[in-house]
Amino acid sequence: MARIKVALPESFPVTVELPLRITDLNYGAHLGNDALVSLLHEARVQFLQQMELTEFDPATKQGLIMADLAVEYKGEGFYGDVLRVQMAATDLHKYGFDVVYQVQTTTGRAIARAKTGMLCFNYTARKLTELPAAAAARLRGGE
Repeated sequence: MARIKVALPESFPVTVELPLRITDLNYGAHLGNDALVSLLHEARVQFLQQMELTEFDPATKQGLIMADLAVEYKGEGFYGDVLRVQMAATDLHKYGFDVVYQVQTTTGRAIARAKTGMLCFNYTARKLTELPAAAAARLRGGE
């Protein structure tokens, strides 16, 4: 079986730091895969805020849904580590974009690479919508 390889962009316009909590650890005493996905979600919300976007606007019932997720694990994370999550929007298209993540500790130890495919979604009509031009422009500014 071929292994997943997440291609990283040349630059990352947004970086956030997230401490590992005791609840992020699994029975192996390291960062659990389920917790990493939750941390990526938190990082993505912060990324979108910095891009002046949101995952869901309750007033318009417009938002984003995740179409896919790929994770390439590189190393273990432990309690007390602070993760540095670098993010960029890539592969913008008519209905959405990808968010690519490079996850390391603040000391530089590689933890993971990931990609989430995000699609624009109308929650009232329950269908995809086009990526607004203004959102695409902000995201492209980070490419």
